[in-house]
Amino acid sequence: MRATMIHGTRDIRVEDRPDPEVLLPGDAVVRVTAACVCGSDLWPYRGVREVTEPKPIGHEFVGVVEAVGDEVTAVKRGDFVIAPWAVSCGTCPPCRNGVQVACEHRAAWGGSDEQGLPVDGGQGERVRVPMADGTLVAVPGVTDPDEALTKSLLTLSDVMGTGHHAAVAAHVGPGRSVVVVGDGAVGLSGVLAARRLGAERIIAMSRHEDRAELARQFGATDVVAERGAEAAEKVRELLGGVLADSVLECVGTKESMDQALRCTRPGGSLGFVGVPAGGAELPIGTLFSKNISVAGGAASTRHYLPELLEDVLSGDINPGLVFDSVMPLEEAAEAYRAMDERRAVKVMLVPGLQR
Repeated sequence: MRATMIHGTRDIRVEDRPDPEVLLPGDAVVRVTAACVCGSDLWPYRGVREVTEPKPIGHEFVGVVEAVGDEVTAVKRGDFVIAPWAVSCGTCPPCRNGVQVACEHRAAWGGSDEQGLPVDGGQGERVRVPMADGTLVAVPGVTDPDEALTKSLLTLSDVMGTGHHAAVAAHVGPGRSVVVVGDGAVGLSGVLAARRLGAERIIAMSRHEDRAELARQFGATDVVAERGAEAAEKVRELLGGVLADSVLECVGTKESMDQALRCTRPGGSLGFVGVPAGGAELPIGTLFSKNISVAGGAASTRHYLPELLEDVLSGDINPGLVFDSVMPLEEAAEAYRAMDERRAVKVMLVPGLQR
């Protein structure tokens, strides 16, 4: 099969790899119909996280189940499934508590499972899925979705669930004012999540008109281009002299966390989901003096998938609009370049797609 490998800084290659097989009774093999590049994939691509040897990459995909192990009962051959970004058993205490990202038996896409057996990356033609019962979610009534629905289903693997996690962590709800820091796919999904949860005022921070326009489509009532203290003052002006009740930090840098804290009112809540890229440590003195509640972290998108899937299938939300580019799997290197250079918000990769 063909699959994407990262060899080092800005070195992405699509190569021949062994076809995956069922190796354990709880495995499934999924034929990938669509995958994508995540903003967090850019950290090793840019060299922020060291790559010591070539490895498969990608942790978001949807597709069709081709084979299952003897112990798999939740999915069957022919099911169209969504694979959350984190593998999980579904039965250990963290999984039962809805924190599947902390699964006690977690395996890693592009890494290995608990037995040391290799696990494929999501950006390939096929993937062996360990612990399939706890990980995969079958999409009822769907066998061959069109491109638009595929895009929305694919966001449930990671970005839509992650934006939703930020909103939940920040206590977004009816009547609340919200600021979203970050205009990438996760931040835009956070805007959509805030609208879905009933926020009254949603302020998106963006300097890019195409992303700002999508934020407005998703429910942003205002867009702020300023940064730092000026941005906080603009938020205060828009909200009638106060800062935001809820702030979503969707980037993961020191600057984005500082921006988020500046925009949070005393007694407000901050939900953070940006993958830490160094330097984003929380200033305990600021939290103490302003009584800011902070929650968030890696999103257990498997936990949120059923409720978000229902809204996607009903047409209530269309998070797939974050995909502004579709490329063949063979052009994965260009997909990474496009996102790195901010020529694309998010790229969907399709195995077998012909230009």
